Amino acid sequence: MTRKIINDPVHGFITIDDPFILEVIGHRYFQRLRRIHQMAFAQLIYPGAVHTRLHHALGAYHLMCNAINELRLKGIAINEEEAQAAKLAILLHDVGHGPYSHALEKVIIKDVHHEKISLLIMESLNKTFQGRLQLAIDIFTNRYHKPFLHQLLSSQLDCDRMDYLTRDSFFTGVSEGVIGYDRILKMLTVKDGQLMVEEKGIYSIEKFLVSRRLMYWQVYLHKTVLCAERMLVRTLQRAKHLVEQGHLLPTATPTLQYFLEGKSNIGAKAEDLDAFCNLDDFDILTSIKMWLHYDDKVLQTLCDGLINRNLFKVKFLQEAPSADEMKQLKEKISSTTGVSSPDVDYLAFSGEVKNTTYNADEERIQILFKDGTVKDIAAVDNALIRQELSTPVKKYYLCHYKNSN
Repeated sequence: MTRKIINDPVHGFITIDDPFILEVIGHRYFQRLRRIHQMAFAQLIYPGAVHTRLHHALGAYHLMCNAINELRLKGIAINEEEAQAAKLAILLHDVGHGPYSHALEKVIIKDVHHEKISLLIMESLNKTFQGRLQLAIDIFTNRYHKPFLHQLLSSQLDCDRMDYLTRDSFFTGVSEGVIGYDRILKMLTVKDGQLMVEEKGIYSIEKFLVSRRLMYWQVYLHKTVLCAERMLVRTLQRAKHLVEQGHLLPTATPTLQYFLEGKSNIGAKAEDLDAFCNLDDFDILTSIKMWLHYDDKVLQTLCDGLINRNLFKVKFLQEAPSADEMKQLKEKISSTTGVSSPDVDYLAFSGEVKNTTYNADEERIQILFKDGTVKDIAAVDNALIRQELSTPVKKYYLCHYKNSN
């Protein structure tokens, strides 16, 4: 029997003893995740945050294995085929991420969400493996008659979130993100086909939700992380603009050039999906190093900021800056850099970010009490998570070239 043991710094030893799962892991579409950072340019602020999507996928797989084992111990019927499919689904749930993950999601490919690309890749792999991924696809798309299997990989309390919170906390050194995922897994149960948490796990769930809230504001939406990722977006947008204007902009690979020219049509052409699966962080980073010396002041400035950590000034605001404030700021930047309108828009920009502690519009977290009653976590007596915490917290931000006040 084929058996592999992976030494993971977060979860310890991860065991993979299914030959088919090992075959899928060995496919180049999955191995590409080694070359995509989990947290984009957050490493410029948290130097340890250099882990990849592959690390996360394997960690989520490990938690899915544990969750299935716990549910089986409680008498929940999960056969071997369903268990294998759920594990495959969680392994491949992020396979559709492009270079630098969420940061460039709407720049490389327009109007196609990474989950849609993940599904397209899974369908492509299903053809390669002669239909052996069909049940995994059914679980991924929530078409299978046991919805709790889908909820284990996509809900407000799924193996995906439990791993990335734990992993990102570990690699950034931000202890506020530490959650009791092992206790949460032991408190999982199923009633009427729905994933629930036993009453004893209420406080662990509250800790999970609060930790997620803190990680978003302290890490994922940290103002400098936000600035670096927005600069990365504008770097690619500027590159695409120059290509559209007829500039012979050098790129690290022909594949990136193809996508910058906007010739791709993911979903319509199989060769475009395969080309997308050849893109990774190295295409982007090496191209940025090349553009650092290209004869375009805007592109040079953005690339220098990312390569040499000369990031823009950034601050959070109570309200969005007015049009007059933005106009005055851009005029100062123009006088300093010589970059005129509309190109100066790349060097000064604003926006908004928001986060919700508990989203009542998503898959809700249901608590199963000893008497058989079921309540939403926000409706539990004396609970920390109340309905008002479903209101998004919004912040405005302003980023601009540093030599301006």
